Amino acid sequence: MIIQRVVLNSRPGKNGVPVAENFRLEQSTIPDTVQEGQVRVKTLYLSVDPYMRCGMNEDTGSDYLQPWQLSEVADGGGVGVVEESKHHNLAKGDFVTSFTWPWQTAAILNGDLLQKLVPQLVNGRLSYFLGAAGITGLTALLGIREKGHVAVGANQTMVVSGAAGACGSLAGQIGRLEGCSRVVGIAGTDEKCSILVQEMGFDAAINYKKGDVAKQLRELCPGGVDVYFDNVGGHISDTVISQMNQNSHIILCGQISQYNKDVPYPPPLPPDIEKIQKEKNITRERFLVLNYMDKQEESVLQLCQWIQEGKLKVRETVVEGLANIGDLPYLAG
Repeated sequence: MIIQRVVLNSRPGKNGVPVAENFRLEQSTIPDTVQEGQVRVKTLYLSVDPYMRCGMNEDTGSDYLQPWQLSEVADGGGVGVVEESKHHNLAKGDFVTSFTWPWQTAAILNGDLLQKLVPQLVNGRLSYFLGAAGITGLTALLGIREKGHVAVGANQTMVVSGAAGACGSLAGQIGRLEGCSRVVGIAGTDEKCSILVQEMGFDAAINYKKGDVAKQLRELCPGGVDVYFDNVGGHISDTVISQMNQNSHIILCGQISQYNKDVPYPPPLPPDIEKIQKEKNITRERFLVLNYMDKQEESVLQLCQWIQEGKLKVRETVVEGLANIGDLPYLAG
């Protein structure tokens, strides 16, 4: 069977910015028949995420993430439909997902490594299983519950950087649902800031490309910051940390601003910011959602319930066609 697939054509280098030419679309084949325990699937959706930048390096800097190999197919979160099955628990027509789905139009996969999906849980929006009801939503929810120490009635203020992104936009909403009394987002355009406030229920949003971010934070968070959902690192995070309260908490989700630099993860804080962190007893612990998979099922059901009730608003960027996957902004730096 002839298929199309996307392979890693070249590496951008540890300090380089990825470009579309780092990927190559090519034709390949898969067997015409499946073996016992396998299924043939048609790919419906693939998720392109910031962490994949690390996979483009020979050394990913992470013990859980394996590097993509040159001239080999890339992979990540995916959703598809079973077209042929020799697996006891999967039948033709079932919708399935995997965290290591190959970037190709069809594939033969081990059925034991696939999770069966129930489309009704997300009102038929299968792509949500890669976002709001998938690893992205789990990262936001479990990050807040495990590292944010949010408590109903505690009058806590949460700040979210990268707030208009897939994870950040969910984190702000979940912070509110979990009990934060005030949620402020930081994003890169006026349009994104408007969406956060008008659609996502944030109390306020700061365009970090305009004006004095530190001044705006002081005005919008007069009682200081109790919880910081950190997606970006760098100067923005230093600014937020400098205004955090005693015994507050940083949810270390991502450091997007540092992904095209040869630095360890998590990147060390500047000495003056590290001093503030220690003096104020601010927690800043590495968070990896894969360490909490025992809570996956109940957490996904909670996310789906919020989606069905309209309490969790979802925005997606969907690009048609496998040929365009290398042009997506997450991989272009």
